[in-house]
Amino acid sequence: MRSKPGVTRRGLLLGGPAALVAACAGRSAPVAAPPSAAPASSPSPLKASITIHRRHSAARGRDVDVVLMTPDGVPSTGLPVCVALHGRGANARTFLDLDLPAALTAAVRSGTPPFAVVAVDGSHYWMPDGGDDPHRMLTDELPGWLSESGLRPMAGLFGISMGGFGALNLARRRRDVTAVATCSAALFRTWPEARTRHVFASQDDWTAAEPLQHVDELPSRGLGVWCGDGDSFVAANRKLISTAHPEVARITPGKHTSEYWKGVLPEVLRFLGPRVA
Repeated sequence: MRSKPGVTRRGLLLGGPAALVAACAGRSAPVAAPPSAAPASSPSPLKASITIHRRHSAARGRDVDVVLMTPDGVPSTGLPVCVALHGRGANARTFLDLDLPAALTAAVRSGTPPFAVVAVDGSHYWMPDGGDDPHRMLTDELPGWLSESGLRPMAGLFGISMGGFGALNLARRRRDVTAVATCSAALFRTWPEARTRHVFASQDDWTAAEPLQHVDELPSRGLGVWCGDGDSFVAANRKLISTAHPEVARITPGKHTSEYWKGVLPEVLRFLGPRVA
């Protein structure tokens, strides 16, 4: 197993005080301006620790990115972990584009118990596809990578779109997972719907993996579901809500877009924190 040194980025917010203008007294001699006032206080920057390792996944037959995100000022050693699964056509770094690290710091500053979010590259709805098995990577390889980074085992799952499918499918088999959150989960009510994705080799393969076909195996406690009311998967998410009875269910204005996911991310992180801690 190989890893390369981590790369750390920090966000920064800048601010400055307004200038003061001095008035002159009614005499010809110039009067020195009073000293500048002390700078006005401003909020501390929303920074976060972001470390990216390159790992070889035998399960996937390739190298993958493992992106570790922790809140600012919190040592990563011993933190509980939520594993984040990205959507189709995306990758682990997508969560950086969604500003998850800053949202995580903000959530912890508002009182959410600190935790780490770890994302890894996946594909195929996080299911096996020939010699590429991202599901086995999550179950057999990721635990060792977390341990090597000084983190606790996976306690939570967070998935967007295809990642929502993967998170729910994995949660069926992992009773040690105490929290699962999905955004715009790419679920399918029928085989004809699923077949259009050209991911599932057969109806039997889809039936075996589709979370809506195994609702009785999903956790209700510690389950949160978010979806936009204009999302193409909203009907399937409504079915998930009505059958799985999640602890939190939110159908709010939005579509299957990064803007929607950014908007609900703070609430998702506040939901996950106490449940993975």
